[in-house]
Amino acid sequence: MTTGHAFESIEDVQSRLGLQNYVADRALATTVFLSSRLEKPLLLEGEAGVGKTEVARALATALDTRLIRLQCYEGIDVNHAVYEWNYARQLLHIRAAGEGFDEKDGLGQIYGREFLIRRPLLESIDHELQSPPVLLIDEIDRSDDEFEALLLELLADFQITIPEIGTIAARVPPTVIITSNRTREIHDALKRRCLYHWIDLPSVEKELAILRARAPGLPDRLARQVAEFMQRLRDEDLYKVPGIAETLDWARALLELGCPELDPDTVEQTLTCLLKHQEDQLHVRAAGIEAMVGRAAGV
Repeated sequence: MTTGHAFESIEDVQSRLGLQNYVADRALATTVFLSSRLEKPLLLEGEAGVGKTEVARALATALDTRLIRLQCYEGIDVNHAVYEWNYARQLLHIRAAGEGFDEKDGLGQIYGREFLIRRPLLESIDHELQSPPVLLIDEIDRSDDEFEALLLELLADFQITIPEIGTIAARVPPTVIITSNRTREIHDALKRRCLYHWIDLPSVEKELAILRARAPGLPDRLARQVAEFMQRLRDEDLYKVPGIAETLDWARALLELGCPELDPDTVEQTLTCLLKHQEDQLHVRAAGIEAMVGRAAGV
């Protein structure tokens, strides 16, 4: 999405993300590469904890630029996402002018850029950075229809219209990453403006590669046991399947405990790192932790 081509090839994407300890398979790297070349936003969907937000963080570091994050939530509006006026500063300006303030002419003065408070969307297109920023619109599925409609102008033309000022357009478009946990469907009008990629839960080999990159102190045998155990755990009928984020938390916990390899007692004691619902913990205990560990430890 930056001019001058941020990446030379798909392999370049994988290599540079890899330097940030993000393991990108070829499908994701291809979509990131095309998103960059075509200057289109990238919509990433997948279960919570599979690494969608980390894509944006790794990209910002790989491109040596700033990450601007907008966390979505129900009821988010223009004042929180785009801009609002600095009313306190406007009032001080009016008071300083005193009797000399002409309401008819003065209103144009106090609705100038110097009185704008830039929120993430405006900040991402109206910036003075050497390299355009990475704009992360996180968990868009938590917002509502009105906010999606608000995004359409930005994503179509990389510009924002402020009634008192006019249209502010980006000199160089930001790199835009939109994430969704798919708690609801995103509207087609928004999807049409984006490239799309689904990030799935990892295979054993990919999860092992992630563990080696993000938890380098983990012994190789233990790392493989963890990856194998996670595959078996996700096969269970759980309310909330643990993602990569939980795997990494668990791996770090095992390191802190000095665990040389998986054993049922340690898994029992650290199950809270993986499962955040009591029903899931009870289910796994009933299913037999010892048998699951035994299958994972047999690698």
